[in-house]
Parts: sequence; structure tokens; C-alpha cells
Amino acid sequence: MQLALDSISKKVGPQTWLHDMSLALHSGAVTVLLGATQAGKTSLMRIMAGLDTPTAGRVMVDGVDVTGMPVRDRNVAMVYQQFINYPSMKVAANIASPLKLRGEKNIDARVREIASRLHIDMFLDRYPAELSGGQQQRVALARALAKGAPLMLLDEPLVNLDYKLREELREELTQLFAAGQSTVVYATTEPGEALLLGGYTAVLDEGQLLQYGPTAEVFHAPNSLRVARAFSDPPMNLIAASAVPGGVRLEGGAELAVPLFQGVATAAGLTVGVRASALRVVARPGDISVGGVVELAEISGSDTFVHAATPWGDLVAQLTGVHYFELGTPITLHLDPAQAYVFGADGRLAWAPARPNAVQGGR
Repeated sequence: MQLALDSISKKVGPQTWLHDMSLALHSGAVTVLLGATQAGKTSLMRIMAGLDTPTAGRVMVDGVDVTGMPVRDRNVAMVYQQFINYPSMKVAANIASPLKLRGEKNIDARVREIASRLHIDMFLDRYPAELSGGQQQRVALARALAKGAPLMLLDEPLVNLDYKLREELREELTQLFAAGQSTVVYATTEPGEALLLGGYTAVLDEGQLLQYGPTAEVFHAPNSLRVARAFSDPPMNLIAASAVPGGVRLEGGAELAVPLFQGVATAAGLTVGVRASALRVVARPGDISVGGVVELAEISGSDTFVHAATPWGDLVAQLTGVHYFELGTPITLHLDPAQAYVFGADGRLAWAPARPNAVQGGR
């Protein structure tokens, strides 16, 4: 299915929920809608499904204008944050329901095959209420897969699950999507989820479409500070800077040798962005360093997040492995200048770290 949004917008009363945007999804691929709560992800997804009609613009499916066509007349599968199943029907009947509507044969075998892929085949004779939250969401996903719709919409389907279940299902969904034929749209607030799912990512903020492209490209070359903020977890460290001959000078005195574009090279009010994972406590040749004081150290999974007050401002470093730091003790953080981003006074990308087989980011 080729789904395209042509200059759509959405207003509710005096409020604009979605600003004018155009977006053509890649057929048969995963597109992630990435943005904070109230960025416009659900509003956009409801228009894609036919649950809502845009205030302006058109929704096109395979070149046909379907704007205003109700969801019942579209072949769309949806999975929501809530665990939505038919409570009076057993798991097997829940999964079988779209197959029966299509009049398929060998329904029992198909149900067992889908249930097995989602590791719920042992629960087929139970009711949804007898399952855990994660198991109930697997049932909803299985029913959506059974529908075999050319367009599958998933609105933060893992947000109500605990951390371990989210990790398990993310891995499984990546494999399921890769094996399917549907065009998949997946809404999330989590950059890590977008990176894991791959495909393409559309970054939304306050109802605006900021950037759309291959997920790795958007992550490594965010076209603006707003995109960089949305696609960084923990948030990207932002350091005030100014242009100097041959590069930029950070607040606090350190200099980065980066070839900025003409115009940016003489501008004031620059911002240097540094991802938390680019900061280290072990120096390497060519690094620049900054001293500071540990304000907070927290262990999350296999990483340690260190918050430090420095002359560059408050920084967060994401260190691989489990490390222990005493609060209030000195710390020195090291950065390879080649891993820094530079944004102009207008917030647009002026320099991005080089990537293999990639074109340098910029205006």
C-alpha cells in the first residue's frame, strides 16, 4: 500500500493540532512516528486510519483520494496503548475473528501459527482477563497480524508494559515486521524504539513534521535542534558556543576545529550538541576535556548515567557498564571533537559528525 498525506492539517476549535504537512510513506516498510506526548502522533494516525478527517488536505491510498472514507471501509489494522481484546471470547477466538470475517479456510491452523510466533499458543483456551498485560497485548498484536491488512497502525503499543516485557516485544516486533508485507506505522516517544525498529522515522513536535527519512539518517544528521532533542535519550547535551577562525569556541574556553559553512562561520549564538554516549571518563588521543563535579550517578540496565556540573554547563554522560561515583567528587569528561554537532543561531544543523558512506549534514 502506498499511503500519502497531501498538505493535511487538523484544527479542533481554535487550536491547531496538526500544522500543514505532506508525507508519503514507503510501501511495505516501517515508519516510526517519533515525538513527545501531544506532538501530534495519535492525531496523525487517526487521520491515516480514517477515524478522523483532516481540516484541510487529502489522504491518498495508491493514488486514490480516500479523505473522509470511514475506517470501516478501509482495510486497516490498529493496536492501541490499551490492551483491547474481546473479553467474552477466548484467545483463539480473538485471533480468529478477522480470519472468519475474510472467510479464510484452515482457520485453526492459522491461529496456532500466529499465536506461536507471538509465544501465546499455550493460552489459546483462556480468556483475556486471565492473562497478564503483556500477554493481552500479544493477543491484540496477533489479531492485527491475522487481519493481514496492507496498513497496520500501532499507537505506542508497549507503553503500558514493564521494562522487561517492552524489551522482549520490541525484539519480536522487529522480526515480525520484517517478515510481513504490510506498511507499518508505529508511534513512540522513545528514540531507542525507533532505532531498534529501523525503517523510516518521521519526527513530530507540537503538531509539526520536522524531518522524515531513513531512521539512521535522521538520527545521525538531525536537521535542527528540535529534531536532535526529540531523537536523543537521554537528552543531547547543549553547549553555548561562538564561531572562531577554523571552528567554534565552547562556553568555558575549549575549541573545536570544524569547517562550518560560510555565514555560520561568522555567526554568534551557536550551539554545540553532544550526545551523552559521546562523553567518556577515559581519554583518547585528540580528545578535548572538561573538569566538573558529580551531581548524580544512576545505573540503568547495563549503563551508568553521570550528571556533572562543568564550565560547559550541566552535562550527562552515558557510560557503558556499571560504574560508581561519589556525589560531589571531581570528574573529568572527555570528548572526541569529531563527535560533536553544531547548530546555527536559527537552530538548523550546521555540522554533523561524519559517517561512513554518508554525505556530511548541513544546510
